[in-house]
Amino acid sequence: MTKFINIVRIKVKPSLKEEYLKLMNARPAFDGQVSSYLAETGSYRFHMIAIWHSEDAIVKARPQMIEFLDTLRYTLEELSSGLGVTEPTSGPIVLEK
Repeated sequence: MTKFINIVRIKVKPSLKEEYLKLMNARPAFDGQVSSYLAETGSYRFHMIAIWHSEDAIVKARPQMIEFLDTLRYTLEELSSGLGVTEPTSGPIVLEK
């Protein structure tokens, strides 16, 4: 079965960065998730990255992920009117070394 990855770009409100990090640190584990990472990619910019056992696993976990996002949404800045506060992308892992 092919592993799956999702990557979500976000920007944190400067005054709420520490609160955001505390919330992320307390994040529950999601069924079907192999591992997860949080990368700080710029000034108050982060990418949430998760590896999943399969595409089906991420689909099943999506309601819980959205529920978790709702608990920290207030810490995030809107990226654009079209995107809202997140820019998610996902797909199968085609190469792993």
